[in-house]
Amino acid sequence: MLRTNRFIGGILLVAGTSIGAGMLVLPVISAFGGYLPSIGLLSFCWLFLFGTAFLLLEVNLSTPGEPNMITMTGRMLGTGGKAVCWVTYLLLLYSLLAAYLSGAAPIALEIISASTGYQMQAWTGPLILLVLFGVFVYLGTRLVDWVNRILMLGLIVTYFLLVGFLPEHVNVSLLQHVDVSAAWVALPLLFTSYGFHIVIPSLTTYMDHDRPKLIWTIFLGSAIPFLVYVVWELLILGIVPLPDLIHAWETGQSAAMPLVSILGGTWITSAIHAFSFFAILTSFLGVSLSLSDFLADGLKIKKYTWGREGSCLLTFVPPLIFVYAYQRGFILALQFAGIFVAILLCILPALMAWKLPSYKKVWKRTLLVGVILFSLFIIALDVLEYLGMLRTLVGNYVSA
Repeated sequence: MLRTNRFIGGILLVAGTSIGAGMLVLPVISAFGGYLPSIGLLSFCWLFLFGTAFLLLEVNLSTPGEPNMITMTGRMLGTGGKAVCWVTYLLLLYSLLAAYLSGAAPIALEIISASTGYQMQAWTGPLILLVLFGVFVYLGTRLVDWVNRILMLGLIVTYFLLVGFLPEHVNVSLLQHVDVSAAWVALPLLFTSYGFHIVIPSLTTYMDHDRPKLIWTIFLGSAIPFLVYVVWELLILGIVPLPDLIHAWETGQSAAMPLVSILGGTWITSAIHAFSFFAILTSFLGVSLSLSDFLADGLKIKKYTWGREGSCLLTFVPPLIFVYAYQRGFILALQFAGIFVAILLCILPALMAWKLPSYKKVWKRTLLVGVILFSLFIIALDVLEYLGMLRTLVGNYVSA
């Protein structure tokens, strides 16, 4: 019974780590290519990242003790690999926190406005969220755990409410848009939607290094987000016209904003806001707690009397500065997280697997090279986004 419970718990852990605020942006960025190309890319990214998770699992099982990601790269790739892991890990979590602050702020201000009738300035949104939920992180894991349970319950309830009642608003003709040449712009963001690899070291210990069961846990756990994303894409792309989603991309909004505008003042609107808020905050709490503890441990600041305060400041100030600097912070931060996912969760596992005796065969090394090359392609796409290539594409759509 204990092993069965751990198996189910492991599946839910993998699924829960993947599903989060990123799904609010998926329809916005994938709208350029259309529904069918997006589903094809979602399928590919799921299988590709399951493959890189398998590589990381192989390395983890081959490394003595209970190593974390930093320890594994240090042992397998030396000081250089450990340094790369350190930097990409920090940048990934910083970019995610910036995205969550940027995405939740407008919803928080709208909730305050609806509740009190007072319209606050836009710049106050991220600061209010940071102060309110930053306190939970400062007070520790136990409080975050309880708050997160409440938010997760709200997330599940509102998701099933939307899945139950939104289909009647779907316009099938909107799902017929297909532009394969534009679909590739969504790839970096799709990569961030399956970022469950960071729990593999903990999962390996939790499941007593049972390799077959770990493989099934990762496969089934990652299949749940895939199914959730497929349904979510169907609902949003089938309800919101392409021009509205393009406008959301230009202004850095999530898919919730144009969806609310179309459905009007119904109770579904409240459910959409609630779902978006829960999705962002559950992700925000987990990532901010992880980053705070990582900084406290990695920089050895726990021993100082100001250690907790210092780790919280280092956790929250950089993403807050980013949010204030960029209007499109939500989408831009998630888009650039694809670079760090490609390095941390794809390239590094492939390089570590290269060192294993079981990967000396030519066909296996060919696969590892393929993983590295495709990951570099994802990074190149993000660089092109930075250089403004996607804005040109948007301009073409608007002019059309």
